[in-house]
Amino acid sequence: MDLKDVKTDSREVCDGDIFVAVHGFNVDHSQYIPDALKNGASMIITDTNYDGNVPCLNTDNINDTLDEVCKYIYNYNNELDLIGITGTDGKTTTSTILSKLLNLKDNTAYIGTNGIEYKNSIIKTDNTTPKKEELYKYFSYLKNNECKNVVMEVSSEALLHNRVDSFLFKYVIFTNITEDHLNIHKSIDSYIKAKLKLINYLEDDGIILINNDDEVCRKIKSNKTIYTYGMSCDSDFQIANIKYKKKYTLFTIKHNGVKYKIKSPYPFLYNIYNLTVAFIICYLERVDIRLLIKTIKSLDMVSGRCEKLDYGQRYNIILDYAHTENGIKNLINSVKKYNKRIIVVTGSAGGREQEKRSRIGKFLLDNTSFVIFTMDDPRYEEVNDIIDDMISDSNKTNYIRIIDREKAINYAFDNALKDDYILIIGKGRDNYMAIEDKRIPYCDYDVILNYFTNK
Repeated sequence: MDLKDVKTDSREVCDGDIFVAVHGFNVDHSQYIPDALKNGASMIITDTNYDGNVPCLNTDNINDTLDEVCKYIYNYNNELDLIGITGTDGKTTTSTILSKLLNLKDNTAYIGTNGIEYKNSIIKTDNTTPKKEELYKYFSYLKNNECKNVVMEVSSEALLHNRVDSFLFKYVIFTNITEDHLNIHKSIDSYIKAKLKLINYLEDDGIILINNDDEVCRKIKSNKTIYTYGMSCDSDFQIANIKYKKKYTLFTIKHNGVKYKIKSPYPFLYNIYNLTVAFIICYLERVDIRLLIKTIKSLDMVSGRCEKLDYGQRYNIILDYAHTENGIKNLINSVKKYNKRIIVVTGSAGGREQEKRSRIGKFLLDNTSFVIFTMDDPRYEEVNDIIDDMISDSNKTNYIRIIDREKAINYAFDNALKDDYILIIGKGRDNYMAIEDKRIPYCDYDVILNYFTNK
């Protein structure tokens, strides 16, 4: 029998695939066995009764069997060095930077929000952290193509749904932990608990890196080796002597009495943290320090993350994924230091965390010059209702609502003054807009490029 891939989603099954009817977080996938068969499944694995016309493996432990089948089909059993990065903010920027820097020493891949990047190839993915069977497939591909390290974003949802519990990590990084995704985790305690599960998947001699300036992270305890980083004087790797320039940032990393002077192309304090933790992993991996510091100077911007766009315009444009309360505050407070007008184009996602909208809206209205409220993945909610929530705790009038996001961005550019900062936040370089149950093709970056191309 020629078995191709392992699938747990019947909608993704193709001819020759094995369908494993796992018990999902909210649904038992065994009810989708008929759909999997219609789509061409050549084998069914289930822990329920099944009588059909293709081979079936009955098991008492569907999750363990999923692991064993994946190991067999994809011939992967923890051969790669995995570096898992989790946190409320900073996962994408940190992992992207780190994957680039580790390539100075060994072949390194990135897995995360921006897909899978290895050498010159990019594979788009649906989730920040792919499903377990997908990870087996990707890891197998990377192993077979001479990859040594994989730097991957590990989301709280992935940890809650046990997507990475079959893999061992050489390093685990905690960037920060603030309130987020409570629509999934229901409470901040459950959210933190999910994040901390990543420690359980460390190798025996694995290492944990912790943001020592984050209130939650600094409380993390483990019998594993822990290195801390931050501006706190008791940090193992201390950040000091920060100087912000127009086109770069200077700072120093102090460790064991040695000072490493860093010139970074990235603005703002939170990017110093992101770059510092990437530096630490490279330091521990014995990347040549002089080459490392030299390479940092010429790093490219991370797509959709504090991405400054220059088309010769008289004002400043920053495209950023900031959507959490903490991420938005960090961005706005960083830009406020330039003492220029700040215009923000933003919205709030539908179907989740309604309680945060008024806090975010009030902060923006209190701390920026003008806000253009628009759509941001409204799903099944009315965009006007979402905007009503965002302005409900403020009596400020320094805003306008423009439902169509493209028109909102164009309005910001049409009305910008010299030296203004136009912040387009919430979606980064996402390539869709979630409306009802559909993903409509859309990208902020394409809208911005089109504006200046056709101007």
